[in-house]
Amino acid sequence: MKWKPPGKNCGMCGVKTCTEFVELVDKGEKSYPDCVFYGKGKEEAVSEDAVYSGSDLLDRKYDFILEPLPGEVSVRKIILLFRGDLVEKWNIKKGDIVVGRPAGAGCPVQHVLKVIDANVVTGVLTCWVVGPKYSRGKQFFDVEAYHVAGFEGVARVFAKEPVFGLRQRFLPGYCMMNLSHTGVVNMVLNKEYGTHVRIEDVRL
Repeated sequence: MKWKPPGKNCGMCGVKTCTEFVELVDKGEKSYPDCVFYGKGKEEAVSEDAVYSGSDLLDRKYDFILEPLPGEVSVRKIILLFRGDLVEKWNIKKGDIVVGRPAGAGCPVQHVLKVIDANVVTGVLTCWVVGPKYSRGKQFFDVEAYHVAGFEGVARVFAKEPVFGLRQRFLPGYCMMNLSHTGVVNMVLNKEYGTHVRIEDVRL
């Protein structure tokens, strides 16, 4: 069986959907390496998950991948709106959908986020990345831009274990750009399901 793209419909290959991408591959107009999720030499692999090689799109090696906590849909993303007062003004709360671009980190991709926790004092939102399909036909808050204050999830080690207080290179699981980030590890908890970490001061 052929390798399949992960169904993110990110558009990085130059077409709108993964389905259209596969059709163009079959016609010889695209090739699997045009997909940012395609692992080198992995054409024979059969998976709907992203393939991780230990290096990102720019061939930068990362220490670990950050994956979701058990039972959660994505890594937890902690964001600070450029206008933190909107959390209180718009009454953004748990379960709401927020749309915007992580411009503070310089990412060009707009994200669709589901709020886990909203702090009206600080304007900080803790969210899951859920994707555009999830938000179709639903009400959402367009915050336009925000800072990424941190990530929280389970580390899957490639080169080096997370070290408390150290700035390390990591890849958030299913990053649509397949670009590794750096951040300061400020929490490391060894749990039965793996190494639970929080990373702050995030940069691309």
